[in-house]
Amino acid sequence: MERRLLSSGAKWEPVVGYSRAVKVGSWIMVAGTTAAIEGGVVGGNDIGEQTREVLRRITLALEELGAGVEHVVRTRIYVTDISRWQEVGYAHGEVFSAIRPASSMIEVSSLIDPALLVEIEADAIVP
Repeated sequence: MERRLLSSGAKWEPVVGYSRAVKVGSWIMVAGTTAAIEGGVVGGNDIGEQTREVLRRITLALEELGAGVEHVVRTRIYVTDISRWQEVGYAHGEVFSAIRPASSMIEVSSLIDPALLVEIEADAIVP
């Protein structure tokens, strides 16, 4: 079965040993994705805007591997403040309300950068 790796271009990918996304057969797994940019975070302290940026990046990764958000079957959402779940949930719903993948939202003590408030993983199956 062919294994295709997609890089985000982050300098840490080869050092840590990960890819933005991996496609094996009809499965696509998108790694934990954040709104990080060089020197900051898209959306600042707005967790809803960070979520929208994360989902935009996930959508682009899926498209590069021949899929779309309609193929997503599972998302995992990691937030640093679960009390803000609705802001994240509404942004997630803007993309997935009709698709309704299996999803989890989990509070974590922190992400790799304190400015990051949300990280999302996505799994898709392309028919």
